[in-house]
Amino acid sequence: MSGTLRNPTIRSGRSFDLGKMNLRQLWIAYLTYPTILLYFVLIVVSVILSAHFFAGWGATITSILAVMLVYPVVWYSLHRWILHGQWLYKSRWTASLWKRIHFDHHQDPHLLDVLFGAPATTLPTIGAVTIPVGWLIGGWGAAATAFGAGVTITCIYEFFHCIQHLNYKPKAAWIQRMKAWHVLHHFHDEDGNFGITSYVVDRAFGSFYEEARARPRSPSVFNLGYNLEQAKRYPWVMKLTGSPPRDRPDGARPSTRSANRDAA
Repeated sequence: MSGTLRNPTIRSGRSFDLGKMNLRQLWIAYLTYPTILLYFVLIVVSVILSAHFFAGWGATITSILAVMLVYPVVWYSLHRWILHGQWLYKSRWTASLWKRIHFDHHQDPHLLDVLFGAPATTLPTIGAVTIPVGWLIGGWGAAATAFGAGVTITCIYEFFHCIQHLNYKPKAAWIQRMKAWHVLHHFHDEDGNFGITSYVVDRAFGSFYEEARARPRSPSVFNLGYNLEQAKRYPWVMKLTGSPPRDRPDGARPSTRSANRDAA
């Protein structure tokens, strides 16, 4: 029973808690998760369309390589300047979008259901980035290939993203480093280490840091700047959440300053 998803100790509300799961449980959850299953179906459809409108091996391979090069840059840009930006929560029309696609994940980084992107937002973005690239390289056949490559990379990103929040120490040293750098993004300073599987773009833009001692701890690492003052001015995310924004996850040990203030 303890090795399956029926174990109630790995649940947090309606979601799985990656901080309490092992690798086997993650594999089961990942391979049965509806969003991932949808991605798998779209990959198969993309392969079929790529074969039907075959653009030739040169264009096919070039479109895959182009997506592999473009994808990390696009992810970095979206993550840094949109998901970590403040303008989405300042409008009632986009507050729920921002809450779902990133705020909830930083408020509780271990919840599986908010770690995965919603298909309604991920798939249009993947399509907008990859299909034009493929079409310019080799028409509709290469466009289908590029889209399939984008969805495949997304699946890989999502799995490693889970590993980074899983109660598990990877055996491979490079995965350990990747996980450690992402943990810094979530628990030390959110204004850096925006990559998931690669931090090349972070290094290029000067946002990479390797150790916690390289930077002071950010007071907004869990709320992304949406603190109580901002919540009063722009209340829509707080109303959707049903509670004020937290400056640390549930169960986290309060700081010495907070503890002394409470004691007083």
